[in-house]
Amino acid sequence: MEPLIDGNLRAKIYRLYDLFKRRGPSLKASPATQVSCPICLDRGIVYNGEQAHICRCMREQALRNRLKFCQPGYYFRNRTFADFDLAFYSRDYIDPDSGISYYQMAAATLKACQQFVETAANDPHARGLFLSGPVGSGKTFLAMCITNALIARGREVVFVVVPDLLDELRATYDRTDQNVSEIDLLDLCGNAEVLVLDDLGAHNYTEWTKNKIYSILNHRLNLLLPTVITSNLDLDQLEEYLGQRTTSRIIEMCLVYRLRVHEDIRYAKARRSRPSPGPG
Repeated sequence: MEPLIDGNLRAKIYRLYDLFKRRGPSLKASPATQVSCPICLDRGIVYNGEQAHICRCMREQALRNRLKFCQPGYYFRNRTFADFDLAFYSRDYIDPDSGISYYQMAAATLKACQQFVETAANDPHARGLFLSGPVGSGKTFLAMCITNALIARGREVVFVVVPDLLDELRATYDRTDQNVSEIDLLDLCGNAEVLVLDDLGAHNYTEWTKNKIYSILNHRLNLLLPTVITSNLDLDQLEEYLGQRTTSRIIEMCLVYRLRVHEDIRYAKARRSRPSPGPG
């Protein structure tokens, strides 16, 4: 994997450091200047005497860029709740557990996601969502609608596909580059204003991966930070993979909704797009 900060960027940082050093300590942001990082004043480096260090804000931005590889592709970009089509959810099929139709379940889930955005846009401690359902039922679609809507409202959202996150965490043990650490990744997920964990499903979880997921969720629960989770498993099934302590925290921090479809939406869309057969 490519290092977070390559040699060219390092050289640029140290050239900037030399410039700041020559100009002296009087180079500071004026009170009217708005800076996003109070530590380095958006310079990218912090220095102490002869020592220059890459600021934490640059490390965090690099981590965010790295996690972009975990995000869904162009298809989900700019998707909104208006794109969520309830026509794919049957009014005729009835969920045996709730006694309501698949359409009613989807409509209730959509409304809950919209309400979550309204709440989380203003409340840093909004209760999260757990969206479950089979493959192709629209969970990731709704999670991305939530992500896009909150980003548009100025909220910080980290969207992570769980298997990819676990791969990134494992890779930190193999890297010679020390700019990325397990702590950095856990900190980014644990402290994001809103975290979306997509595809917390039936994977081959080791005790190590179970502990990492638990650590993230437990940390966010303690700070009352909103979390959205999608899974192809219900909570009882998920408990078999992740254990009771993790599942109990999901129940405490999230409202639970389920989507059901009689046909994978991807297949249904593909069938819709096929040209009608000609006569004869």
